[in-house]
Amino acid sequence: MHLSDSDPAADRGPTGEPGPAEDGDLTGVAAQAVFRAVRTGNPFEETVKRLLSAIRLGVVGHGERFPAERELAARLGVSRVILRDSLRALQEAGYVESRRGRFGGTFVTYVRPKPSRSEVQRVLRDTGTDLDDLFTHRRALETGAAVVLAEKELTPEQDRLLTERLAAVEAAEVADYRRLDTVLHLTLAELTGSASLTRSLTEVRMRVNDLLDAMPMLVRNLEHSNIQHREMVQAVRDANTEAAVRAVREHLEGSEALIRGFLA
Repeated sequence: MHLSDSDPAADRGPTGEPGPAEDGDLTGVAAQAVFRAVRTGNPFEETVKRLLSAIRLGVVGHGERFPAERELAARLGVSRVILRDSLRALQEAGYVESRRGRFGGTFVTYVRPKPSRSEVQRVLRDTGTDLDDLFTHRRALETGAAVVLAEKELTPEQDRLLTERLAAVEAAEVADYRRLDTVLHLTLAELTGSASLTRSLTEVRMRVNDLLDAMPMLVRNLEHSNIQHREMVQAVRDANTEAAVRAVREHLEGSEALIRGFLA
């Protein structure tokens, strides 16, 4: 889901206007969790929340275009009027911009703030996040998913998908690591077969990412994280519930300690 690194002129049509941009993808696990039908609450507020989640989770990255209005409205189960009002609200808040023309649409302009302790503190203050509550909720969801998967045998297709997602995050560039790390974690939830679990973890993961995105990303930490990812996946494959729980807890405790240490 990344824009081409080629010469911008090569991406222009015969009239000199910008060529077709890459659209956000509705097929990935994170996208499926975010772009699900709006069922409860205020349709406008819930739609804004879903679109904002797509931006923060990297489902639609900086410079990328949201899927076509008709497709996105149908996926969210809202009218095109509500979708337009929601996109307009995000535009006024500086998250997206609307471009006209043959290759127009709604493009993400949001840029993550530079890492700083004050930014993490601002996120906590603005979201009213209680770290103990957030971390406990996350541990319950992720260890629960690992136990469910370890208790049942993965199908060849599920094992292949997990292998692909693990390889993707291990090969990720630093700038794209958080997005692919999120996809791996959400894949573990998705493979349990519980849509409710996947939705809940998506919400929690967005809140955790808001904190992690405001902190420096160290290569050594990513290398250690990849080792833990492999241990988690192997425990699931071995149907070893105790090892799966232990691996997930160690992994989550590492990020929790990182956040708490940065705030200290």
